[in-house]
Amino acid sequence: MKDTYRAAEVTAPNGTLELTERKLRRTDSGQVRIAVEACGICHSDAFFVSGGLPGVSFPVVPGHEIAGRVEELGEGAGAQGRQVGDRVAVGWFGGSCGHCKPCRQGDFIVCRNLKVPGWTYDGGFAEKVIAPVDALARIPDGLTASDAGPLACAGVTVFNGLRRSSARPGDLVAVLGLGGLGHLAVRYAVAMGFETVAIARGPEKADFAERLGAHHYVDSTAGTPAAESLRSLGGAKVLLATAANSEAITSVVNGLAPRGELVVIGADTAPLGINPSQLLSDAYVIRGHPSGTAQDVEDTMAFSVLHDIRPMTEPVPLDRAEEAFQKMLAGKARFRMVLTTG
Repeated sequence: MKDTYRAAEVTAPNGTLELTERKLRRTDSGQVRIAVEACGICHSDAFFVSGGLPGVSFPVVPGHEIAGRVEELGEGAGAQGRQVGDRVAVGWFGGSCGHCKPCRQGDFIVCRNLKVPGWTYDGGFAEKVIAPVDALARIPDGLTASDAGPLACAGVTVFNGLRRSSARPGDLVAVLGLGGLGHLAVRYAVAMGFETVAIARGPEKADFAERLGAHHYVDSTAGTPAAESLRSLGGAKVLLATAANSEAITSVVNGLAPRGELVVIGADTAPLGINPSQLLSDAYVIRGHPSGTAQDVEDTMAFSVLHDIRPMTEPVPLDRAEEAFQKMLAGKARFRMVLTTG
């Protein structure tokens, strides 16, 4: 085995992703080394590349939609049921501390010391990744690595956001945005039995929403405001906001039914323009939803296989990481850029 591997790293805030050779190291106790086969490019990776999150240190190897095979087990990792050759995925949830209050309560995704690939350790824009064993989700036989990687972050986030919402089969559920998150959210919502509304910009996306299975399409650029269109359908029990745009989210809140729930998934640093009177008059609920644990990722992948749901991806080789990253930033990805090492 070679004692080096390739990785795409950024050496300074807002720098370019450059391919470099890194020295292979042994795994520590409780860790595994993964031979990466594919890694999706998430919009959140931009926060690491820019150095916009606390604790980010350079050089940075981003990537938290990782899929590959276990190559080496650190001490104790085998006792947790892992074997060399296992197909595994690692998402935003890259391990937990196990001792903070949320962890002791079993709520590992909000661990106060959450480990995120590309933030707290080198991520998946590389041929190798060393990750804590508790971060690993088994990949079922029905998924390729290029499918499994995006499901470990984009997929689990919308899947969990829907299944943990207040919506029940038959309820009207609206998905704001038809990008990397939204195109999966619409398919999951339909498969869960919700009357599904897709909301996006432009009449040309109506056919795409229909192909995804949406029962209704709302063009947010049309003359009728999107919130009014939702109210004409009876109001949404749940509005899943996958678009990372606070202004767009704000504009559709009044499309909720009484006691409706806004579930925010798209990350934007601008404040939402929602006032207390809006919340009080119809008893709206607003909450943020993070990603999901390794078990949640396994649930997402199993559900995806069962209902034949796959992310729409554009695989590119690792040596084109900067090109693929810029395409994602420009909003031209359809719908997930995935770096491959094969």
